[in-house]
Amino acid sequence: MMGVDPAAHWQRLYETRSADEVSWYEPVPEGSLALIRATGIPLEAPILDVGGGASLLADHLLASGYTDISVLDLSPAALEQARARLGPAAGRVTWIAADITSFVPERRYVLWHDRAVLHFILRPGEQRRYLAALRKGLAPHGHVVLATFGPEGPERCSGLPVQRYSAAALQVLLGPGFQLRSSRIEQHRTPGGETQEFLYTWWQATP
Repeated sequence: MMGVDPAAHWQRLYETRSADEVSWYEPVPEGSLALIRATGIPLEAPILDVGGGASLLADHLLASGYTDISVLDLSPAALEQARARLGPAAGRVTWIAADITSFVPERRYVLWHDRAVLHFILRPGEQRRYLAALRKGLAPHGHVVLATFGPEGPERCSGLPVQRYSAAALQVLLGPGFQLRSSRIEQHRTPGGETQEFLYTWWQATP
């Protein structure tokens, strides 16, 4: 995130806004849930939600029977919102306050989900560090569900510039070792009534 202290930016945002006030809010994260279910991973498979913050994805994964969920976010305030919302069920989730571009996974995840972070990472060096964490943290033949702003998506979000992606551009970024299993464009309606184009993709690691 060029010219901005990302940790301070997101911490300030979540200290002043609730989850349902941010533009990316989804009461039911249908696109992500559909792709996660499509992978067919077992309910006990480890899942990492990168940039999950105050998202409701963890709530819906728990309700669907998934039992090994980790949520990583740069903002402790975002994670605290999610913990407070989940109440006692928050103890069934592993919460990780970290910057994904410096995160060193201590375990392998069968599924890596990101609807929030990748399109904010603009510097090539930070993109490489993100991908290094992804490769280190993904289990063999693991699945990656990435949702980014699409080719006609916004150029800025939450006051920051973003990178818009096509499936072909994501393939170039990911490099060899990832097979595209599914790709589709969705129109996200923000709480403010605007429409944002998102690209939802599902990849699987190959030998």
